[in-house]
Amino acid sequence: MGDSYDEECDYLFKAVLIGDSAVGKSNLLSRFSKDEFRLDSKPTIGVEFAYRNIRVGEKLIKAQIWDTAGQERFRAITSSYYRGALGALLVYDITRRATFNNVAKWLHELREFGNSDMVVVLVGNKSDLGNSREVDEGEGKNLAEAEGLCFMETSALENKNVEEAFLIMISKIHEITSQKSLEAKKNENSCISATMTLPFGKEIVNIDEVSATKQSRCCT
Repeated sequence: MGDSYDEECDYLFKAVLIGDSAVGKSNLLSRFSKDEFRLDSKPTIGVEFAYRNIRVGEKLIKAQIWDTAGQERFRAITSSYYRGALGALLVYDITRRATFNNVAKWLHELREFGNSDMVVVLVGNKSDLGNSREVDEGEGKNLAEAEGLCFMETSALENKNVEEAFLIMISKIHEITSQKSLEAKKNENSCISATMTLPFGKEIVNIDEVSATKQSRCCT
């Protein structure tokens, strides 16, 4: 598991879990955050979230993962749910084709309310139920490739590829954030002799670090 919750970290990354109801989002989160699986897991009401500290290279990242209800009656929270999210796991159930068909709907929502460079991993969950499979793994791979997403099949029950799916997302978020931070420093150095006066209504913001009080515009 990750480092202690209380250990001082270098970054705080918010990510979201999305997909139809009963695809296994909550059990994926509990596997990742607490290494637990509940056969009697109930549908999520509203929004829940969990933390886990992950080390990527020399940086300690606190991942804040939000889990939301898949039912339509809770979709009024959509815009606030995506606010500040840098990544998403878009989950479908390999034994229910309807959940795979609805991936297009969730992608549309992501692109409408989420950040343009959000890291998205398409996850086909419940791979342990291969005998009941309705969606081939190749279909998931092809869709992910066409949409520019990462892809992985998982089993929350057997704890298969759960860690890997979250780590792929977190590592890519870190890669993007580090690149933006580097570019911001280069721009700052190139403009060091320029005036520090900003137009009225503008403000200096920081990359999404734990020590920052505001997030950069690219991460909202």
